[in-house]
Amino acid sequence: MSNQKLFNVAVVGATGAVGEQIIRLLEERNFPIKELKLLSSARSAGVKLSFKGQEVTVQEATPDSFQGVDIALFSAGGDVTKALAPHAVKAGTICIDNTSAYRMDPETPLVVPEVNVEKINEHKGIIANPNCSTIQMVAALKPLYDRYGISRIIVSTYQAVSGAGAKAINEMLRQSKEVLEGNDANPDILPVGSLPVKHQIAFNAIPQIDKFLDNGFTNEEMKMILETKKIMGDESIEVTATCVRIPVVYGHSESVYVELKEDFDVEEVKTLLANAPGIVLVDNPAEQQYPLATDAAGKLETFVGRVRRDLSNPKALNMWIVSDNLLKGAAWNAVQIAEYIAIEQ
Repeated sequence: MSNQKLFNVAVVGATGAVGEQIIRLLEERNFPIKELKLLSSARSAGVKLSFKGQEVTVQEATPDSFQGVDIALFSAGGDVTKALAPHAVKAGTICIDNTSAYRMDPETPLVVPEVNVEKINEHKGIIANPNCSTIQMVAALKPLYDRYGISRIIVSTYQAVSGAGAKAINEMLRQSKEVLEGNDANPDILPVGSLPVKHQIAFNAIPQIDKFLDNGFTNEEMKMILETKKIMGDESIEVTATCVRIPVVYGHSESVYVELKEDFDVEEVKTLLANAPGIVLVDNPAEQQYPLATDAAGKLETFVGRVRRDLSNPKALNMWIVSDNLLKGAAWNAVQIAEYIAIEQ
């Protein structure tokens, strides 16, 4: 990205798990930065973080923080985005938002670069990053959608605790130790911090991510359903989801059943996946090779395996999709969008 203009970049939520990954990726990718502004809540202001060997002091994010900022990457919760992004847009900043605040807003592009990069150009100041579990699924399904069409998706997720933040990771590790020592797990965060009932995550699977809605689905499940249709640009795709939290630190895994509109050859499907941008095919049952969360952790790609024709529906496939939820599921997707903007300008 040499011979390019340099950008003033802000990271909102710089001290959070995703914010830290965004900063690391901006450094590793050598993003063309003139000045980096790190922003957070008042509680974290004053913390010093390292960027390219320099110490950068975190400042409190306020409506006035965005003067002169070209690109702001938000990852500090939906309420923060709703409070600050409009001020940033007024200041001429392009906002890339990791929260759900604007995802379903009809004026806001919801972008996975491997799927619908062209939508970035339609932004009116804000570009939304989809939900982590949606991103990896649509990235893997896009080449199949383009080739055969998709009529229906049934997905069950097995989601890492890091998706619920650093406190949830610590809770899982603490509970694991407590249970192994014969003590009570004493849950106090999962499945949802703001709800009264808490469940043990150590050695368990919790079929609840986010709050329940009146239709019996959770917010997380509805995000996958609605976001998939918007990203694919096809309201006719039938989607249903069951989202489960499991005791894994990094990496969401998904079992996906997908009904295609046209007949397919399984080997052709594997070739399409192997050649798709951002996708790595790991599919060799004879050698017990398939995507694992422990292998995907720390990687930017989405891994796909266990690709097989469904036994009851000849036009349906089953597959297993794994990706690092903090990277492709959040920070890397946002930085990819920023890189596209930088190249286009």
